Amino acid sequence: MEKRKRRQFTHEFKEQIVLLYRNGKSKADILREYDLYPTTLDTWIKQYEATKTFHEADHRTPEQQRLLLLEKENAQLKMENDLLKQAALILGRR
Repeated sequence: MEKRKRRQFTHEFKEQIVLLYRNGKSKADILREYDLYPTTLDTWIKQYEATKTFHEADHRTPEQQRLLLLEKENAQLKMENDLLKQAALILGRR
C-alpha cells in the first residue's frame, strides 16, 4: 500500500469544508469527495466551532502561550549573556 503524501490546506479551504458540513452535507460525503481523513475533518470542525479560525496560535492554552513566551525570553537572555561574556573577554585583554 502506497503511503499518502502529507497535504497542506489553506485556512479558506478548511473553512469551506466546515461550512459544507454545517450546512448539512454529511461527513461521509465530504470525506469521500475531498479524500480527507475523519480525524482531520473532526479537528477542523472542533477548531472552527471553538474560535472561528484555524490559526494555531488561536488554539493554544494559556499554559502553552506562557511556555512559548518563557522559551523566547530564555533564548534572548542566553544571547545577551553570550554577548556580555564576549565583551568581558575583549575588555579583559586590554
